Amino acid sequence: MIRRSIVAAFFALCLVEHVQGQDLLRPDTIAVLSGKLILRGVLWRPHGPGPFPGLIWSHGNYASKSSPGTVDAWLGSVTSTNLLGHELAENGYVFLGLFRRGTGLSKGMGESSQDLLDQAQNDMGPDERDSLQVHLLETDQMEDIVSGVRYLRSVRGVDTSRLAVIGHSFGGSLALLLAERDPSLKAVIAFGAAAKAWGHSPRLRARLTESVTRIHVPVLLLYAKNDYSTAPGDSLGAWMDRLGRPHAVIIYPPFGENSDVGHNFIFLGITMWERDVLGFLGGSFKR
Repeated sequence: MIRRSIVAAFFALCLVEHVQGQDLLRPDTIAVLSGKLILRGVLWRPHGPGPFPGLIWSHGNYASKSSPGTVDAWLGSVTSTNLLGHELAENGYVFLGLFRRGTGLSKGMGESSQDLLDQAQNDMGPDERDSLQVHLLETDQMEDIVSGVRYLRSVRGVDTSRLAVIGHSFGGSLALLLAERDPSLKAVIAFGAAAKAWGHSPRLRARLTESVTRIHVPVLLLYAKNDYSTAPGDSLGAWMDRLGRPHAVIIYPPFGENSDVGHNFIFLGITMWERDVLGFLGGSFKR
């Protein structure tokens, strides 16, 4: 079993090795108004004037009090977001990594969804947590990511007819709900969506099932075999099969030594998924 602090150090080492030797693409730090909150994020742009397709990043759930040196602290940091941003900008995409309320660069702007869910679990149990999770996905968290999409549409050099959302974990669930709400998006990609919550969150299962029956743009669901569960991909994919919706579900070989690492292969398994994701985006934008 890999200790969380060791995994975090491994993540940081891989990041350094990945970025060294690359060109001088650098992100801008941006501010986005969401209701009364000022959220911050990073904006990565390819070289050249564009227009380029745009991607909005929908990150996972991270507690505001994650201990330094832990996996959760790394995952909720600008470092992990920049790893994806750099890679996708290198491949010709404008990438907006907006930190939703209470998380990362937006810490102090409202409460993080993970803090609220932990409190609900501790105070009232798993049923209340499940109910709150769906509520947050449809309200505060949705408001934040919709504000991010609005900002991305305003960025000079972005082709607003070619926008997509990429999400991970809780953010993968949010990405699906966003694509349901905003039919102008051309594609949705979700890594590990609901993998940890699926088995004990009936309201979330029902809501995500409902969402995929209403999404008409291509959906790509990605899991490592050693994620907490690949059942969400199997179930949601089966529903889209029945309805003839454009989609793909890919289950990759196990990544790392445990489910924590497998769930987060999006960051360190880029070589596993890069060709699939870029091919999927290119095909979706041609539709």
